[in-house]
Order: sequence, then C-alpha cells, then structure tokens
Amino acid sequence: MKELVRPRRLAPGARVAVVAPSGPVPEERLQVGLDILRGWDLDPVVAPHVLDRHGTFDYLAGTDADRAADLQSAWCDPSVDAVLCARGGYGVQRMAELLDWDALRAAGPKVFLGFSDITALHEAFATRLGLVTLHGPMAAGIDFVKNARAQEHLRATLFEPESVRTLTSAGSALVPGRARGVLLGGCLSLLAADLGTPHARPSARGGLLCLEDVGEETYRLDRYLTQLLRAGWLDGVTGILLGSWERCDPYDRIRALVLDRLGGLGVPIAEEFGFGHCEAALTVPFGVPAELDAGAGTLTLDVPALA
Repeated sequence: MKELVRPRRLAPGARVAVVAPSGPVPEERLQVGLDILRGWDLDPVVAPHVLDRHGTFDYLAGTDADRAADLQSAWCDPSVDAVLCARGGYGVQRMAELLDWDALRAAGPKVFLGFSDITALHEAFATRLGLVTLHGPMAAGIDFVKNARAQEHLRATLFEPESVRTLTSAGSALVPGRARGVLLGGCLSLLAADLGTPHARPSARGGLLCLEDVGEETYRLDRYLTQLLRAGWLDGVTGILLGSWERCDPYDRIRALVLDRLGGLGVPIAEEFGFGHCEAALTVPFGVPAELDAGAGTLTLDVPALA
C-alpha cells in the first residue's frame, strides 16, 4: 500500500469550510464548534446547505445534490485551506457518485477531516485523490465541543503535527507484536458497506487497519468482520488498532469477538487507542506510514500527519 500525499498544515488565519455530507446538524452545537475554530485563529465559513433538512428523510442534511454541491464547491474554492465535516450520521454513500472527482483532483491537496459515516469519504479520497485525510472529531460533534483533550489533539494535528507523532493505547495487546504499514480504516460498518463500490480500495493489504463503531449489537459487528474476511479485504493487513465501541455490548464481548474473527490473521492487534465515537477522541491521519507496537501500546507515525 503506497504512502499518500500529505496536505499542508494550517497556519493562523487559514480559511476552513464546514460541510455536512451526512446527517442533519444541530445549529447550537455548530455555533459552539465555530467559536472553537475561531479561537484557534481560523476563519470558518459554513457551506450554504449545512443546516438543511431533507424533506422526506429526516436523517439527511438536505438533498443528496445539495450536500454534494457544498462539498464540491468548498474543495474547489482556492481560498479554502481545509474542509471539515460538521457531523456524521448517514448519507455519504448516497452522494459520492454526484461528486466530480476529476475536478476535486485538479483542485489540489487540502486538509479533510471527519469520521463515522465520513469513513466512505476517507476511502474515496485515498483511492480517487491519493490524499492523506484526518479521522477525527467534527465541528458540530458533541465529543468535540465538550472535550478539551479532543480539541487540543486536533489543534496540534492541524498546526503542529510533529508534536503528535505518537499515539498511546489505554488498553493492552490482544495479539502482541510489532507491525508497519499505512494507516487506514474507520467505522467498521461503513467499511463493510463500502465493499464493491467504485470508491473502495480492493483490500487493506499493507495497511495498519483502524476499527471502531457505535451502537451496534455484537452479531452485527460479527457480520461486518465476517463479510470483510470472506471478501478477502483483510488479506495482507499488517496490524489492527481498535478504537471505541460506544453503545455496543460490554467490551469483554467485543474483545472476544475481535479475537475470534481477526486473531487468525496472525497480525498484532492492540485495543483502546482512543479514536472514534468517544470522549477525548484522538485524530488519526489515514494514508501515513506508521509502526504499531502492540505490546507497548504505541502507534508512531513515520512522518507528521500534515506537511
């Protein structure tokens, strides 16, 4: 798996666009998030349809065409240095084919941030644009606006990425060992749903795979992992990092499932790396080469997340 292009880090005064490719955005939380960004001396601009609601499906932030147009316009605006998602939910897969990927590629690299449903865009930006993206807290996310640790780690990643080149686990090694690879992954259910689409990579070969999810019963997580295994998508993966499993079954059951389904891959597996749907979520750069030491509980980036 090849190393991807790293966008440039942000500097004070940088213009950042906030978009909503997925679910509806609570206006109050958005305003708090914008204030935090302004406090970092960023200049946030809100895309036209961020606060829209779909007329029929209230789980969508506006129509597919409008959500795609907001993302397209923000990315292709030369005055914009970063595109930050307001929240996840569901909706990216409905609008991914509406994006003009040639135009996005021509616009050149810039910072892209999000997680959860945005997993599908992380995959697409890797396969279609060859870009490093940031899996991290979103502008209107409750885990961002109310948590200083999440804010500070994201701020450091954006402005001083060399200061956050090592992430430390709060858990243990499910399978000990060391592994090197290029970081990828995200929300498990979205990775499974992305299989076979035009934007999904053919496999995780050569990658350090980050996995997390939220609100899923164990049998559903089993189904997603089994689907990835049966599809051969996990063949050649070098190591696995687990994030949060908020509102899932008790964690002992999740741990047992991961060992049952993934232990046979024979690669290091480390838990509780603090990314995903959790308080104090850390920002992880996808597309950057790194080393996992499962026994020590560390992930060390070869290079800073941003150039």
